[in-house]
Amino acid sequence: MRAMICRAWGAPNQLHLEEVEPPQPASDQVRIKISASCVNFADTIMIQGHYQTRPDFPFAPGLEACGEVLECGNATTRFKPGDRVMALLGYGGFAQQALANEADCFHVPDNMSDDIAASFLIGYVSSHVAIRWQGKLEAGEKLLVLGASGGVGLTAVEIGKALGATVIAAASSAEKLEITRQHGADELINYKRDSLKARVAEITSGTGADVCYDPVGGDLFDEALSSLAWGGRILVIGFVGGIPQIPANRLLVKHRSAMGSSLRFFREFRPELLHASVEELINWWQDGKLNPLVTQKFPLEEVPAAMAELLERRAVGRIIITMD
Repeated sequence: MRAMICRAWGAPNQLHLEEVEPPQPASDQVRIKISASCVNFADTIMIQGHYQTRPDFPFAPGLEACGEVLECGNATTRFKPGDRVMALLGYGGFAQQALANEADCFHVPDNMSDDIAASFLIGYVSSHVAIRWQGKLEAGEKLLVLGASGGVGLTAVEIGKALGATVIAAASSAEKLEITRQHGADELINYKRDSLKARVAEITSGTGADVCYDPVGGDLFDEALSSLAWGGRILVIGFVGGIPQIPANRLLVKHRSAMGSSLRFFREFRPELLHASVEELINWWQDGKLNPLVTQKFPLEEVPAAMAELLERRAVGRIIITMD
């Protein structure tokens, strides 16, 4: 089978397309013939050796995919060969076949396309577990989403709306903000042009946002922290803009919280909440409350170019890798 292989830590251009042997499933795994996979920012971190897990060389990156079950380990019970599944992967998604733990696989609805299924889990589930279980967003509260037009940012906008919140979308251009409006954002902030803190104060009549979803970090984190209401919660999702520092006194004086949210935590320690998230998200999608946005598709041999779109922050929505 063909796979995009990483043999040393480095940039996307050091990846190479190779012919490798198909992987063999352990007792609790399934082997999947991949039809499509999705590029995530975490993939770019993993190949540099900076991710929370460091696979042994050689490996194929790729953290989520969809496809057809080819083989099931002897301890699996939920799937059979021929089932169409979407899966969270430790790695391996940029290949024609991959292994997934049975617990990390989910049946794909008949009317869901490969593109949507391949890009559904990490973006939507990462946002859902953060906003619903960690941030405990309630209907009627105000949700501030940074990087709102990106792959995970748009999912947070839609999830906030589905939960009944007022969603304030922040992005770096009018074009990106228009996309967030089309996905349900109630208020828009261009943080390249305007002060995030001042605009949040204006929009909320000085009370601030109840929850902030932050996949950006950097200087924006500082402004977002100052934009929280009394008792506000800022969710630390990622650091594409740099890793911020959090002065503890700024949490104390207005009873604020800064909380990390890792999908890995829910996979390993609270799988029942992860499965509840997937169930609710699929129901919302079937009810038309979620509108996944896939904007670019690359063949397997162009994975490095697809990763560059994320690293250079040009991506809007999700980027798909196809196996045809």
